[in-house]
Amino acid sequence: MPSTRSISLLFADDHPIFRRGLRDVIAGDATLRLIGEADDGEQAWQLIRELQPTVAVLDIHMPRRNGIQLAGLVMQHRLPVELIILTMDPEEGLLHEALNLGVKGYLLKENAIAELLAAIHRVAGGNGFICPALSTALLRRNAAWEALREQKVGLSRLTAAERQILQLIAEDRTSKEIAELLECSPRTVETHRQNISHKLELSGTHSLLRFAFDHKAQL
Repeated sequence: MPSTRSISLLFADDHPIFRRGLRDVIAGDATLRLIGEADDGEQAWQLIRELQPTVAVLDIHMPRRNGIQLAGLVMQHRLPVELIILTMDPEEGLLHEALNLGVKGYLLKENAIAELLAAIHRVAGGNGFICPALSTALLRRNAAWEALREQKVGLSRLTAAERQILQLIAEDRTSKEIAELLECSPRTVETHRQNISHKLELSGTHSLLRFAFDHKAQL
């Protein structure tokens, strides 16, 4: 059920006609308040930092910064902003990358107008909303994770932080990049990597990296 509290919104999309369509959608919902719009990723990042909306709706492909890069920055700076990503591309890898960066909403643009209000209210409430057209991909992700946990029982022993770091390793991020995203020291990340390797019974210099790459779609 939609929230009765005011939800502040920011839109970022480089297509003004599409942004106008989003404005028309939220105009009929008195609980929604549009506080900013951007037509490129750099402007979006400035507005997100300054305005800190409840929800930011971001196009995945924009000039100067894309939606995935913005999600990484929001995570890195620990901003209290929930994100919805809009995309024309149903490619599952992008969905996985967005989820690994804490994105809670993910909509295909072709369905965004119809699904946007439900997505905003769900995400503002701290819940997830993946468009039904991609629900099969999400189910496959969850099923793959469960199957991998059966094969590698040590995965069940990973903490939430360790699993997140494992996912970021699979995205080919260095310890320094992970440390910046999670606002910790590279030494802390290295300690987590050692703990992950121990729990997964991985040995050798690049064994953790190989494991993460080999099972990227399952993590």
